[in-house]
Amino acid sequence: MTTLIVIAKAPVPGRVKTRLTPPYTPTEAASLAEAALADTLTTVAALPVARRILYLDGAPGTWLPSGFDVVPQCGGGLDERLAGAFRLPGGPALLIGMDTPQVTAADLAPALADDAWERHDAYFGPAADGGFWALGLARPEPSLLLGVPMSTGTTGREQRARLTGAGLSIGDLGTLRDVDTAADVAAVAALAPSGRFASRAIDLGAVIA
Repeated sequence: MTTLIVIAKAPVPGRVKTRLTPPYTPTEAASLAEAALADTLTTVAALPVARRILYLDGAPGTWLPSGFDVVPQCGGGLDERLAGAFRLPGGPALLIGMDTPQVTAADLAPALADDAWERHDAYFGPAADGGFWALGLARPEPSLLLGVPMSTGTTGREQRARLTGAGLSIGDLGTLRDVDTAADVAAVAALAPSGRFASRAIDLGAVIA
């Protein structure tokens, strides 16, 4: 079975979601990050996987449900930290972030199916901003991420090209919207209106259509 890894930062004011400030204060931005992380972990906790890893920058808090192994992130740039995540499992692994609180079991189902790794060598979930929200590898190889320029509008395209360039068969997951800016908050909250992220967004004045 697959190991599912969530890469995250502890929701500490001033250290997470700094692009949300302004209009949100650092404390408000951190509370949105905590809600997004809690929603993500709740979804992951219910999935049928071999192991659940929280690959964390910081210390765990009360938002962490049971059933996760907490592993500190390595140092370096984001490409190096993502590569470090793929050094953890001993078999197939699926990595997701904390910025898509609307993620559902159905979004992840293709990469977690019993025959997932018979059908493809990798799974790729593009983000609406040009990045990616999920990456799965049948045989985790950190070098597939090292050197890929991160946090740009072409990150997803370049990461996918790295996979195809290695001769991997890729199964595509759906496109999801990350919460990166204030404009994303209401839009993402509307996609999962019963979640903690949506509740917190409404408390902070977001208008959900």
